[in-house]
Amino acid sequence: MEKSYHGLITALGLSPKEHVAVVGGGGKSTLCFALAESLALTGARVISTTTTKVRQEEADAFPRLVFYATEGPGLEAVKTGLDEVGNVFLGQEFLENGKVEGISATLADDLFDMFGVEYVITEADGAAGRPLKAPAAHEPVVPESVTTVIALMGLEALGKPLGPDIVFRSALFTALTGLEEGDILNPEGLAKAFDGRMGLFKNTPMAARRMVFLNQLDVLPDDRAARDLARYLMSTQPFIERVILGSFWKNDFIRISRREF
Repeated sequence: MEKSYHGLITALGLSPKEHVAVVGGGGKSTLCFALAESLALTGARVISTTTTKVRQEEADAFPRLVFYATEGPGLEAVKTGLDEVGNVFLGQEFLENGKVEGISATLADDLFDMFGVEYVITEADGAAGRPLKAPAAHEPVVPESVTTVIALMGLEALGKPLGPDIVFRSALFTALTGLEEGDILNPEGLAKAFDGRMGLFKNTPMAARRMVFLNQLDVLPDDRAARDLARYLMSTQPFIERVILGSFWKNDFIRISRREF
């Protein structure tokens, strides 16, 4: 049964046509799926994809999974899928490790230019299931046509000691933030993860909007610590337009914008 996350669409404040790139950790695939499903329920035609890799079961969850073959019909399968179900996931091929290979950033740009496509949602990096990450040199792979970048963090990381069980690429994270392994992940350190040059917003197109999504709000006893982190993020990273506090389990999404300061 399709589930509506209308509050998510409202919190993000997306325009009628957007290419959204999702980066970070703590629920990227969940966000991509929920956003695509909710937009499709409004009648929008939505293509989801990745410039990295996703688990096969995540790609299979979409109403239609299609593959792009340079020697085959190209994007015809995407057009057919959009005509029939309005919400498709595009990959390159199945891999032996149980994942789906992503597409190139250039092809993602072509998808956004397709006639009749309102939204493209691109998962632009991986986090190996951790709630927090630091990008490697080749990450994130953000297409040039992206209009909004959403950087995720799982709130389970807040107040935990820095280590590889919480932070993907923890050695890079220590270099980025100045924290050492075992240090408590506090707002000051976490804010540095969202740095625009070397952090989660690295490779964001200059004109794109930048948002932070603090996921797993339901793991906290209340929203006070999450709100404090949101305000600290926006006070130290002026390019962040808004922060969303979210819980997909409770279907609850709270927007923190600069107008509240």
